[in-house]
Amino acid sequence: MDNSKVQEIVEKQVLTVAKAVEDKLDEEITALDRLDMDDIEALRERRLQQMKKMAEKRNRWISLGHGEYSEIPVEKDFFSIVKASDRVVCHFYRDNWPCKVMDKHLSILAKKHIETRFVKIHAEKSPFLAERLKIVVLPTLALIKNAKVDDYVVGFDELGGTDEFSTEELEERLAKAQVIFFEGESSSYLSKSGAQTSRSVRQSTNPDSSDSE
Repeated sequence: MDNSKVQEIVEKQVLTVAKAVEDKLDEEITALDRLDMDDIEALRERRLQQMKKMAEKRNRWISLGHGEYSEIPVEKDFFSIVKASDRVVCHFYRDNWPCKVMDKHLSILAKKHIETRFVKIHAEKSPFLAERLKIVVLPTLALIKNAKVDDYVVGFDELGGTDEFSTEELEERLAKAQVIFFEGESSSYLSKSGAQTSRSVRQSTNPDSSDSE
């Protein structure tokens, strides 16, 4: 096939796509033209209500301590914190370099993802919790949704096996577990791979459970 034929086929394909886009725009413009003042006012009112609800949600999150990376001072406070917020990332740490690296990234993410509570607790000063949640390697992140430990990030194995991982890599891992959201909504990272076993923070008779109370 000579170049002129190829050019002709490409031009036809481009025109077909352009026509489809133009038709779609025409449909949207026609739909907008059909809107009367009542429709526009209803859309505006709906948008205002959505903004109001979001503002109320943000204010509630801030009142619960979202937006900051804070330490849980005593073990028993863990339970009230995870029950108050739908999504919690809890860092079980000790005073060592790997945990300080995790602290740095979590401090950044706490400010960025106000929809999630970010906290830390000293594992060696919280023996009951550490035992119930089977915390062995430090740092470990317990990813908690609706008062249940849903997933864990243990050490740096899932983050490249090095302390030089980026905040974005950790962010992606947390988003995959659906404990944080991008732009306030689900993203392509949020499809969970494989079945995850939810672990309640309430007491269970199952000896293999990671229940916490």
